Amino acid sequence: MKSYHITAAGTAAAALTLREHAVPEPGPGEVLVRMRANAVSFRDLLILADDYPLPVRPDVVAGCEGAGEVVALGTGAGTLAPGDRVALTVFPDWVDGPFGLDRAAQLGSWLDGTLTEYRVVAERALVRIPDHLSYEEAAALPLTMLTAWNALTGGRPLLPGETVLTLGTGAVSLAAVQLAVQAGARVIATTSGAAKAVRLKELGADEVIDRTAEPDWHEVVRELTGGRGVEQVVHVAGALDQSLRATGLGGEIAYVGYRVADTPTGPAVDARLLFAAGAQVRPVAVGSRAQFTALNRAVAVHRTRPVIDRVFPFLEAPAAFRHYREGRPFGRVVISHG
Repeated sequence: MKSYHITAAGTAAAALTLREHAVPEPGPGEVLVRMRANAVSFRDLLILADDYPLPVRPDVVAGCEGAGEVVALGTGAGTLAPGDRVALTVFPDWVDGPFGLDRAAQLGSWLDGTLTEYRVVAERALVRIPDHLSYEEAAALPLTMLTAWNALTGGRPLLPGETVLTLGTGAVSLAAVQLAVQAGARVIATTSGAAKAVRLKELGADEVIDRTAEPDWHEVVRELTGGRGVEQVVHVAGALDQSLRATGLGGEIAYVGYRVADTPTGPAVDARLLFAAGAQVRPVAVGSRAQFTALNRAVAVHRTRPVIDRVFPFLEAPAAFRHYREGRPFGRVVISHG
């Protein structure tokens, strides 16, 4: 079997290195998965650039998102069966409940990841994938779509008829548009450029604001909501002050990651503005296995398909990373194992 390792992580020479290994055998409570697809994320680029907040083990197998097929079970494993189609959870120890440092071990950073032909994983860290999805589509669920699900459902309940604001066209934002529309919410999205605006409308966004033409876009959000502001914001990039000004009293801002875009998150927020907004700011970092299971139920019911930009073969994984970094993808960049 072959695996891509992150060599010289945190240096100018950091790179993906392809190596061969013997196929591992599952131990007690473990499952052997033949990986079928992986997705590339901005998180992977941060790890290669030594700009990631969690520890990265030297020579770790890359990638935290992946889907595949169960091929063997260790003793004591039996919830799954050979042939089952599964996805791996990004945080294998985060089964349910709130996130904590005791659950922070993560695939592709401290733990070996998914950019490999075979992977042994604890059975509890796997979820079945919806039948209508290909492996390539299912590989787009564990990180960004689950983050969007947590952003919309993990705190204040999102109710039909409420308004959600999404920022930009990154993978989390695109997933948030899809999931919010399915929940019966009105969606206002910001972006830059007419072409992206058209595509956001195609995904179901009710209103799209071009933040290049409207730099004070929070004022437009207020106008579109009759002055009330939105109930929820999925904040992934840019200055937090505009999101605060766009949120209504009692609303929630899901603050996704400390940095998930090519620019810093913006200047510090005036505490008076934070108080005056009357909104809760909730940090969001992916989600638990229980949340992943709930997401998959919703995806199956609505027959949701993640937005895919381009699919690369396994042996061209470095090209997939380059495309993600330089190609300005709209949707997920995926690596297929065939």
